[in-house]
Amino acid sequence: MVLVGYTMMTEQAGPRELVEHAVGAERAGFDFSVTSDHFFPWLDSQGHAPYAWSVLGAAAQATSRIPLMTYVTCPTVRYHPAVVAQKAATMQLLSQGRFRLGLGSGENLNEHVVGAGWPAAHVRLEMLEEAVEVIRALFGGRDVSHHGTHFDVENAKLWDLPDELPAIGIAVSGERSCEIAGRLGDLVIATEPKSDLLDSFDRHGGTGKPRVGQLPVCYDTDRDAAVARAHDQFRWSVGSWKVNAELPGPAGFAGASQFVRPDDIADSIPCGDDLGTFVEAVRPYAEAGFTEIALVQVGGDHQQPFLDWAEKALLPALRDL
Repeated sequence: MVLVGYTMMTEQAGPRELVEHAVGAERAGFDFSVTSDHFFPWLDSQGHAPYAWSVLGAAAQATSRIPLMTYVTCPTVRYHPAVVAQKAATMQLLSQGRFRLGLGSGENLNEHVVGAGWPAAHVRLEMLEEAVEVIRALFGGRDVSHHGTHFDVENAKLWDLPDELPAIGIAVSGERSCEIAGRLGDLVIATEPKSDLLDSFDRHGGTGKPRVGQLPVCYDTDRDAAVARAHDQFRWSVGSWKVNAELPGPAGFAGASQFVRPDDIADSIPCGDDLGTFVEAVRPYAEAGFTEIALVQVGGDHQQPFLDWAEKALLPALRDL
């Protein structure tokens, strides 16, 4: 059975609302939740970007069952990996063992703000690999001094460590990231239902480990309104990640997606309230071998109707997958 998760999208709601959404997702019966970690929204129309780790801490206190996870945090530019290790250990303690640390190589959109420049893709993957090694070392509970190619750590130690360490998930998009994920990760993260990514993950040590995907959806009883909202806020998603990872701000995403039509969005994101359409959108992830799929309901003001519908209709239908 595929586990079905809920996404707290920090790009489309404020911090208090996001915590309310997490509470609603737990009440509706979602199996887990994930949280984006951005400094900017992709488009101005999304309108938000609160600090994800504060939201996670509040959500840990407001809920009691639902697992929490970053989807994903970049531990290389905006955050130093030693600080990420401390944050993740603290979240695992606050949530009483419900936290997983999802990591990725990042986007210029969020990382440029500290003025350190934006490295080439192969360098970003080198940095990610070294960052995971630093985090793992600190999770070991010992004093860590590390002087590597990209990061320095001087006499660091985590003083508050949970008995059960957070699982580390690594986002993948190609062979090199799959190699890092298979060797250093406890689970793999992807945003497309590509079985070749999972096969590569398995070849590098990922066999038997969880694999988590993500799918945007736009529920509304008015399908035209759903398509319009998805086009307004999520048209950026049809672009290539090779391009999206390089764009520096919402204006760049607006320009890159200016020729995306509402019909293009309707073809890639299930819109409306037809249950079969939503189930068929999730099916490729199950068939590719994903064990978990996190849904993203587009529109910060349209979460509760989606959660109500998910509890009554969508989640029972998806359990059959």
